[in-house]
Parts: sequence; structure tokens; C-alpha cells
Amino acid sequence: MKENDILERIEIRETVDGRPVDGDAGSRRNTSSSSAATTASSPAASGTRKMSTKSMRRASRPDPYIWGIYIMLLLISVVELFSASSTEVHGDNVYMPLIRHVIFLGIGLGIVLWLQRTPYMVINRFAWVFALFSLGLVLLSTLFGESINGAQRAIRVAGVTIQPAEIAKLAVVCLLASIYGKTQTPGGVSNKGVVTSAVVVLVFAACLVTNGLTNTLLLMVVSICMMLIGGIQWKKFGMVMLAYGLAVVLLMGFKEIAPSTADFDNVEPMQTAMVASAANGAISQVQTGIEAETSGGNLKRSGTWKERINRFIAGVNPDDPITDENRQVVFAKFAQANGGMVGQGPGNSRESARLPLAFSDYIYSIIVEDTGFIGGALVLLLYLLLVARAGRIAYMCSRAFPAFLIMGCAVMIVFQALVHMAIVTGVFPVSGQPLPFISKGGTSVIVMSAALGIMLSVSRFAAHSGNKKEISAEMNALPDDMQAANYSADQQ
Repeated sequence: MKENDILERIEIRETVDGRPVDGDAGSRRNTSSSSAATTASSPAASGTRKMSTKSMRRASRPDPYIWGIYIMLLLISVVELFSASSTEVHGDNVYMPLIRHVIFLGIGLGIVLWLQRTPYMVINRFAWVFALFSLGLVLLSTLFGESINGAQRAIRVAGVTIQPAEIAKLAVVCLLASIYGKTQTPGGVSNKGVVTSAVVVLVFAACLVTNGLTNTLLLMVVSICMMLIGGIQWKKFGMVMLAYGLAVVLLMGFKEIAPSTADFDNVEPMQTAMVASAANGAISQVQTGIEAETSGGNLKRSGTWKERINRFIAGVNPDDPITDENRQVVFAKFAQANGGMVGQGPGNSRESARLPLAFSDYIYSIIVEDTGFIGGALVLLLYLLLVARAGRIAYMCSRAFPAFLIMGCAVMIVFQALVHMAIVTGVFPVSGQPLPFISKGGTSVIVMSAALGIMLSVSRFAAHSGNKKEISAEMNALPDDMQAANYSADQQ
């Protein structure tokens, strides 16, 4: 269905068989005479309807608060990425890392502008196709992908590296929104919806676990949040948690009986050493060692997870020597301590030159060093405001599907940001998670931009509860199986 066709179905207050539709009740009321239907079909009436459509298009605008948060994050990204890219500078062109990042931000901005003009109903039509496509990419990266930071998680296409795990997270959010939008009931979520969503999450989690445990856990947490937002019954929620727990136990059991992973435990410190020594020209020797360790297939990750958890529990003491194993944690803490309350000023970071992956997995520590505690708190506040605004829009939605869609995208973005900050500040064990819209990484920037574009589409096209004319037009545009009401909204 083309965009113009959907816009016409949404914005024109159409009649059915000469009788206006009452979208709130889903019933039709009789007209006082048949002359009204005749008049409505006349050319004059048609012209009036077209004028009304144009005025409604002008009045329909994407949410300005979401746009404001997005622009602020982009500005922070440009400044802090340049400050954190000391180890990426090659030769005399100090602006090359920034130029590459700005190109991806520009592509992401184009995706946001495109999706905000696309009615959100299109997402429902392609949810399963998108999910299966992303699942295929995950399996392809697991079997034939390139190793990044000790895990086989990337695909290289025409010189561009793609990380399917990032795409899979958004695909699952869109699919779960579609499932819950079809199975929402006044009492919560139907049995069919609970079972289908749990199976989808478990299948994706099983495929993602070799790409990285953190992405798998993030996927499960986002799905749990969407269930709770949908008002799932506590008994069903407990059964889903039991299924998730059993799946984790089975996975860990399989890892224990798998071949020994001792040979792979050294991959992470070696990768860290590779990044740390890149500026000194020692990268080739370390890279050779990593290739020797990772040759022969995908890494068995359980040993790495155990080592990370053990190091997290042990912590880092002031008297500990700086080693490849604790280098990231130590220099990240140095950066945050150096930031103080107001920071050293943008571009004056001291630790970006020796902190591994300062431009991606640890960029929040550079933000704190440059802008201090105040700047770090403001960045955190921006993400919290994003999910708060999404919650307000979801509450106002008349139908369940757009409410689930905008909340799922917001929760995915904000939870990833919180996990990144928790890792950098030492609350969570070390793991690689980019800071949405700010960290370097083409796939992450594009996927997060797509999620934000979907949020803007919902804010623009979703009908508000209480507006019967908007609701009737929205129900005309939605398929029959997506008519479930948003029971958390204030139905009038």
C-alpha cells in the first residue's frame, strides 16, 4: 500500500455506505436522509474533502520534543566523538574519524526524515519479513561472519561492516508490537500472544547468544518490558519468566558439555592490547595472535563471560598494576575522576589517547571527563526524557499497536544507553555496548535512527483517544486484526 493511499485513508473522514463510522464503538449510525450521501459524493463535496485533507496534513506534525532530544544527542555525538578519537587518527588528517561518523549520522538523519513521513501501519505489514530477514543475517554472521572483540558477530558487505545483532533487536521490537497489537485484550494479553512472543524471543536469543551475551539479555529485558506495558497477567508473566529461566539453564548446560574454552579466554585481553597498541604501530603482532586464537570457527563464549564476571566481582584496587585485563576499567575510572563536577572542556580529554575503544564502548567516560558530572547527568536525563515522552504518546494512543511500537523502540534505545553507562561506571561487568546516537558505529547509528523515526511516525499518525473522528479514520486504515484498543488509554 502506497503512502498516499494510507494518508488518504487516515486523514479523510470517509463514510461507509452513506453512514459515518463511529470508530470508538466500531458501529455505524444512520443518517437522517440519503441526500447527505449524495451531496458527499458530489464534486463540490469532494473538493471540500481534499481541502480538509491538506489542512490536516499541515496540522499533523511529528513530536517536537522527540526531535529536540534527537538533535541534542547528535550535537553531543559530533563533539564527543571528535574528542574521543585520538587513537583513530592516522597521518595528518585528524578529521577523518569525525567525517566518517558524520556521514553515518547524515544517513541516519535521512532515515529519520523518511520514516517520520511513513505511516506506522506499514511496520505491521512487514514485521514478520523484517524479523526473518534479520534472523537470517544473525545466522549468517554466526556461521561465516568476521570476529569483532572476540565474537563472530559481523558481516562485511562491499567493504562495509554490518552487525546483525543491532538489526535483530529492532526487528524483534517491531514483531512483538505487531503480535501484542493483535492479541491485546481488556484483561491483558491473550494466551496466543504470550506464547507466540515468548517463542520469538527465545529463538532470537538462542541465535544471538554466540554474538554476545549482553545483546541477548537486552533483547529479553525489552520483551519483558513490552509484556508489562501490555498488562500481561501475572500468572502468564510468571510462566514466561520460567521459560526464559529454563532456556538459560539449558544453554549454560550445553556450554559446559561443549569442548573446553580455555584457549579462547585470552581473546579479550589480546583484543584490548591490540587497540591500546595501535597508536604505537604494534597492531600487526597482536592481530596475528588473535587470528591464531579465533581460527577454526565461532568462539565459545562461556569462558569469556566467566572471566568478565570474575574480574567484575574482584574489582580494581588502587594498588593494582595496569594490565591488559583491567586496562579499560582503570582508564575509564581515570577519565571520570579527571572530569570532576564541570569537566575539562570539550576536546581536552586526557584519557582518550590511552583508553581502548574510547570512541565507542567507553565514550560516556570521555563525556564525563569533558563535561563533568553535570554533563554526564544531562546526557542521562536526555535518554530518560525520551522514554518519558514516548510513554506520554503511548498513553494517548487509541489503538494498542502504535502504543506498543513507540514504547518498544523507546525502551530499546534507553535500555541500551543505560547498559552502556552502567558498564562504563563499573555497575555492570565489561561488555561492548555503544551509546545510542553518540558512539561510533555505522550499524548502531542507522538502527537507532530507524527506531527514532518509527517513534516520530507514531507521534504523527496515531489517533488520540477521545477523538472519535481520528479513531474512525485510523480504524479504516488498520487491518481487521489490528483493531485492538489501547486499554491503558483514557477511553472516552
